Amino acid sequence: MDALKQLPSVDQVLQNLSDTCGFPHQVVVEEIRAVLAEQRESVKAGGTVFQPAITQLVQARLRALTQQSLRHVINATGVVLHTNLGRAPLIAFQPLAGYSNLEYDLNAGKRGKRDMHTSHLLERLIRRPAILVNNNAAAVFLVLHEMAAGHEVIVSRGELIEIGDGFRIPEIMSRSGAVLREVGTTNRTSLADYVDAINANTRLILRVHPSNFRVTGFTARPSLKELAELGRDKSIPVYEDLGSGCLADLRPQGIDEPLVSQSIAAGVNLLSFSCDKLLGGPQTGIIAGDADLVARVRRNPMYRAFRVDKLIIQALEATLLALLRQDWPSIPALRMIFTSPDELKQRAERVCAALGSNAVVRQSESPIGGGSTPDQLLPTWVVELTVPSPNAFEKRLRGAEPPVIARIEKDKIVLDMRTVADEEIAALVSSAKAS
Repeated sequence: MDALKQLPSVDQVLQNLSDTCGFPHQVVVEEIRAVLAEQRESVKAGGTVFQPAITQLVQARLRALTQQSLRHVINATGVVLHTNLGRAPLIAFQPLAGYSNLEYDLNAGKRGKRDMHTSHLLERLIRRPAILVNNNAAAVFLVLHEMAAGHEVIVSRGELIEIGDGFRIPEIMSRSGAVLREVGTTNRTSLADYVDAINANTRLILRVHPSNFRVTGFTARPSLKELAELGRDKSIPVYEDLGSGCLADLRPQGIDEPLVSQSIAAGVNLLSFSCDKLLGGPQTGIIAGDADLVARVRRNPMYRAFRVDKLIIQALEATLLALLRQDWPSIPALRMIFTSPDELKQRAERVCAALGSNAVVRQSESPIGGGSTPDQLLPTWVVELTVPSPNAFEKRLRGAEPPVIARIEKDKIVLDMRTVADEEIAALVSSAKAS
């Protein structure tokens, strides 16, 4: 095809590039070849060749490579634990540059364990020994693999749940090597169901907290205390997948989520939970409970595959210290939950005044999100924008600097102040005006 002959060579494009963005020759050449390949396919499909555009396309690709993909965004959705936005926003901490004593005991002058940086804080908060893995799904797998591989785990049918991204408890149990022994029905399970299921092959009783769903109406299940008593009577450990990992009592804020301390008081032998939900930390899973069982799980060869890195440990250490001090304002997720409606209203009025006549302030409700408290909402105040094309405006907000993630309700753009920090207001207004 004649049009294909009009495509420039790699060297011609190289000569026309005004800026290689600091990339070495080979990287630049690969980007040029990629653009030329795309143009070649376009010509074959009937397109035309415009040589200056090829240089511009290469330049754009090189600039795109210099931009960080992981960026700060302003969450104006009101969803505190937004799964797609990293769940709990991280506490402010300064990552350590260079080397660290990650696995080095400075006092003993020899190899240490990376648990030591958080174990003392966890034991003070939970009153039990605890270890870290990279998330709660890993915690579930590791506990089941160590405690019940090749043997039976008793669990209620009403707790065989699926959470985000297709994570299903039965599948994790199967992959761990544990044998699932279902008892009861979807809506009702009795203590007698557990008793009848116990046999010589039983190694664990599992309780799964329904943190991301609710079954209402004609329902029943034994209390955690009753299960713990049954476990002691039969010498079978009771393990609870607690999910959200709530360490701070949020009932005064209208969030009725069970506390880790309540599970310990009920007598469970092992429990695990996420750190990036109501605990307010980075993505991590905590396994806590009886010292001998925690030590046993830690010795499992799979533990190393699930261990966390130094940045996670540093972020979690800062979060746990703030929890121990009950310094809620330092933990962004808890600060958002504890913010009063009056403060949110004042914040909304500031934003509304800055955005002008197409903005109004009204009351609304914010979900917690992140697989937590599915039927509990927090009162909030929002700024509602009337714009000609809400979908196009919302897209422009996402492309702003910084990006703003909003929601659309009844053809209005809604900016929920529950999840917008005071220090983000100026940037939010700027992005909204630019959109």
